[in-house]
Amino acid sequence: MAAPSEVPSEAPDFSGWSCPVPLRDHPRVVMGHGGGGAMSAELVENVFAPAFGGPVLAGLGDSAVLELGGARLAFSTDSYVVRPLFFPGGSIGDLAVNGTVNDLAMSGARAAYLSCGFILEEGVETAVVDRVARALGAAARAAGVEVATGDTKVVEAGHGDGIYLNTAGIGLVPAGVDIRPQRAVPGDVVIVSGEIGLHGVAIMSVREGLEFGVEIESDCAALGDLVEAMLAVTPDVHVLRDPTRGGLAAALNEIAAAAGVGVTLSERAVPVPPQVANACAVLGLDPMYVANEGKLVAFVPREHAEAVLAAMRAHPLGARAAVIGECVTDHPGMVVARTPLGGTRVVDLPLGEQLPRIC
Repeated sequence: MAAPSEVPSEAPDFSGWSCPVPLRDHPRVVMGHGGGGAMSAELVENVFAPAFGGPVLAGLGDSAVLELGGARLAFSTDSYVVRPLFFPGGSIGDLAVNGTVNDLAMSGARAAYLSCGFILEEGVETAVVDRVARALGAAARAAGVEVATGDTKVVEAGHGDGIYLNTAGIGLVPAGVDIRPQRAVPGDVVIVSGEIGLHGVAIMSVREGLEFGVEIESDCAALGDLVEAMLAVTPDVHVLRDPTRGGLAAALNEIAAAAGVGVTLSERAVPVPPQVANACAVLGLDPMYVANEGKLVAFVPREHAEAVLAAMRAHPLGARAAVIGECVTDHPGMVVARTPLGGTRVVDLPLGEQLPRIC
């Protein structure tokens, strides 16, 4: 009789899937499926979306916009499994609040209430749980959002990394605001709110004990106030996205694919801080694919771009905002960057993730 580990499991049915599908080569989940790139997209499109169905989910935005009782609500949920729990510039508690607040803000909503679920590993010190909870509470107060409900579970020792968190949030979408990836059109100006790559490199430096001559801090921050400043200029912002897993490259590719437009970037215009550029050069990484937790990318009609950019630069979280490209009719669904040497390169959707477990 075969040992339990040798008993064959039922083979997955790939008959209804389109080709090529990275999951065909992975009958089991691998780390790349959580990286925010092509493998994550295949998992969502071929497993979760068909299982759940529904027109709201089909939008696949950072948050869902719902009509309920005459109000337009944004609703989002996210889980956090970052290691280490504390890092320069923040903690898993800060991430749990700011990540969900930002997902709501990417629909133009001001976050109002959060839920919070703690999954604790048996043996984790109560003092660590207290420290995370206090950080989460402080981040919620700073973002102007209330933690209204929650849950706690404990798993056996060896079945977690101390603490995992889940947060869900709801917020109101102002009248006249319609922000979603499908609204990008040729002529839109692409703006990023500041320097990219800080969060991913900060996590890697602490996790692996790497030193780059200067401490690199995460950019973890809540973006609700920044988005409100942008919408005060014009409610007609077409698209907002926070480039977390998969970085700026993944966010731009998702928008281009959703709207069926091309995106052309000036690589020189993308703000990359020297410490991130140096760290990426040492590690063999591309800053365009490194995660951020306090940045957004916006697609804005050209006639409003200058005023929106000025409003962003007047806010502390947008002081280094920059125009990095535009939406075009050429190469629909693709992102192309002009290099400093005058050439061009395709900025593709990452397959998996360069830096695992960054949120």
